[in-house]
Amino acid sequence: MRHTIRHLVPLALLGAAAITPALAERPTPIAAALADRGRSEAHRKLDAERMPAEVLAFAGVRPDQVVVDFFAGEGYYSELLADLVGPRGTVYLTNPPSFHDPKVVDPLLARHPNVRTLVAPVAAMQFAPGSIDVLFTHLNYHDLYWQSEKFQYPRVEVPAVLADWFRAVKPGGHVVIVDHWGPPGDPRQVADKLHRIDPERVKADMTAAGFVLVGERNVLRRSEDDHTKLVFDPSVRGKSDRFMLKFQRP
Repeated sequence: MRHTIRHLVPLALLGAAAITPALAERPTPIAAALADRGRSEAHRKLDAERMPAEVLAFAGVRPDQVVVDFFAGEGYYSELLADLVGPRGTVYLTNPPSFHDPKVVDPLLARHPNVRTLVAPVAAMQFAPGSIDVLFTHLNYHDLYWQSEKFQYPRVEVPAVLADWFRAVKPGGHVVIVDHWGPPGDPRQVADKLHRIDPERVKADMTAAGFVLVGERNVLRRSEDDHTKLVFDPSVRGKSDRFMLKFQRP
């Protein structure tokens, strides 16, 4: 019996050694999501400036979670989040009506059956209490302070929106905010003129709503950006100074 065991142990070790390199080569969930062949070329071209691997690692989204992509636009992050939560998770791609393009979004929905859409004015985006693990918003928090008759985007009462976020996020859940760094001042004037926001304003808003700041990263900082320029200015577009903040509902 001892003789048999003595020969089996080296074989087991050899088997483990043979498997380990293959496991080491398996891509991380984020890398696999970025390599998804279904992603459009237009979205892939944005990867260099948006640094999605770093943003998603900071967000910390896990399999089976319920995630809201707030003001998702064309769903750049929605489809990446859909891969991360997996088939038993759900991503809500939300947009105001005037910023939702079914021609762009519908193919994404066909590839990702775990993505659902919510198209409604921001003030009407109500989520069930305690239903969300992560609320994610990318380059759009400042739009809570923006309004535009031209783009059919009415004024939003920010405390009311954040109160709904607090009700909707589960205890221990998170809100992750990425946005263009803006100067101090009246947030409505800054948003209207520059489409930016001061991160200290975001922190104050979220703290007043009951959330706790639990993380921030500077990987998207761009020291050459002039915070007094509109983010759509050709000299700045795609290269704006950005902040990342993570808040938790206690």
